[in-house]
Amino acid sequence: MKLRVGIFFGGLFGALGILFFLVAFGTDYWLLATEVGRCSEGLNDTREEKITFHHEGFFWRCWFDGNVEQNANSMSRFWYTNQSPTKNCTHAYLSPFPLFRDEHNSTAYHSAIIYRGFWSVIMLLGVVTVVVASFFIICAAPFGSHVLYKAGGGFFITAGILFTLVVMLYVIWVQSMADLKNYAIMKKIDCPGFSVSVRYGWSFILAPVGIFFAMFSGMLFLLVGRTIYLHPD
Repeated sequence: MKLRVGIFFGGLFGALGILFFLVAFGTDYWLLATEVGRCSEGLNDTREEKITFHHEGFFWRCWFDGNVEQNANSMSRFWYTNQSPTKNCTHAYLSPFPLFRDEHNSTAYHSAIIYRGFWSVIMLLGVVTVVVASFFIICAAPFGSHVLYKAGGGFFITAGILFTLVVMLYVIWVQSMADLKNYAIMKKIDCPGFSVSVRYGWSFILAPVGIFFAMFSGMLFLLVGRTIYLHPD
């Protein structure tokens, strides 16, 4: 009875971990940013406010223009459901810095491409690992094989470690490699009222949740495999 309970909850947590990983992997809201430019234009020195929204993920980096009312009153809904039809997107690997490209610094630019590629490879390995883990568990269920349960549990834990590394690398990426301070200084030369704000999106938040479920599922399946090995009957 206890063994069946362990298998049930291990499978439930594993399925939730896979779901959270795939949603985090497949959506483009790891990072959200807002650029606000209050610039003086024309002979009458009139002030024009322009707001640009950015969001990026593993596959795409997108940006689109908004207005003051959208920025102040319906920010969260506007990010996901009420976006501009003139939204622009490009492949994320073509824009290696988070949100903003620095093509004038070629050394930093190419270093960022390598860093981004390394981060992307680890994420892909994490997704493949968690899918392989589920395959081992599915194969283990009909035969009650302690080897397959242990292998599946080990792969779930490995996937959790890989995605932990992905999250850590992404935080380092945003905090260290995106030179937003200099970017804002450069923009203020032409637009003194320019400001930029950056925050993590819901795709980023889902990754640690998936890590928890994957690690817990892996430990349960290792325990199930050990129990079957010690008590085969």
